[in-house]
Amino acid sequence: MRADRLLAILMLLQRRGRLTASDLAAELEVSTRTVLRDIDALSRSGVPVYTDRGRGGGICLIPGYRTDLTGLTLEEAKALLSSGAGRVDSPHFASAMRKVAAALPEPHRAEAHRASARILVRPDGFAWPSPPEPHLVELQRAVIDGRRVKVMYTSRSAPAAERTLDPIGLVCAGSQWYLVAQRGGVERTYRVSRIEELTVLDEPAVRAAQVDLEAAFLVHWNSFRNSLPKVVVSCLVRENGWDALSGKSLRVHHREDVANGWWRAELEFAEDAHAVRALWAAGPAAVALGPQRIRDELVARATETAARYNL
Repeated sequence: MRADRLLAILMLLQRRGRLTASDLAAELEVSTRTVLRDIDALSRSGVPVYTDRGRGGGICLIPGYRTDLTGLTLEEAKALLSSGAGRVDSPHFASAMRKVAAALPEPHRAEAHRASARILVRPDGFAWPSPPEPHLVELQRAVIDGRRVKVMYTSRSAPAAERTLDPIGLVCAGSQWYLVAQRGGVERTYRVSRIEELTVLDEPAVRAAQVDLEAAFLVHWNSFRNSLPKVVVSCLVRENGWDALSGKSLRVHHREDVANGWWRAELEFAEDAHAVRALWAAGPAAVALGPQRIRDELVARATETAARYNL
């Protein structure tokens, strides 16, 4: 881990010119003492880094010193910055992206960041199980390069049909990937796993130069959730489990104190599967009272789990 941190310090100093030990400590989420030890290690290894004392001082490299430790071309850096194939929401990925962005030549840095803005990773989403998505990598390149695509797409309510789309961005929400794209000038969201065939066309996508994927996704997500048939579940919830369970619901219709740290509540969920997942995750902190089909599904899950442990 220390070699990783030394590289990050070098890249940050190369990019920004001068930083205080406190700045570096905050950036790398370590103590100031650790940063000073790392600076000493860099200096002893031959890196021309030095510290200016006093007001306006800081840590910097000797003027003119630069190193390109990544060897990445602009296209390679764009691909890495926009990659969604791995755990892009992990701290290790974020650390790697900081180094890549810092190592890019100044003229390319803005372009690479514009490309990365076309990919959004969220911890939540529509929360379905994630099937294989064989077209994801090719679709990512089309999004980054701004190319129009032709897809064979199966929606929730219609059989597969051919559609020509102008990709705007890709969103990873929960365990699913979604394509935000325009079709005939109308912006929609498409689940990537529903794309059966994909052809990248030799035509530029018609789209705005700047995009706010977070805002666009939330609009479509909320619209989708509002279109689903809702289910209201009556349940008993422990006080210490209330925040977690109610936070997963769409709405709290009723809540009353029962006794001994338990509340009785009526919670609204987007669908049966949504309710079952939330109650299952709550474990012994919640007991479903109805509808009966929700109770039956929870009992089935508990029975299967017990069988796996030979109980």
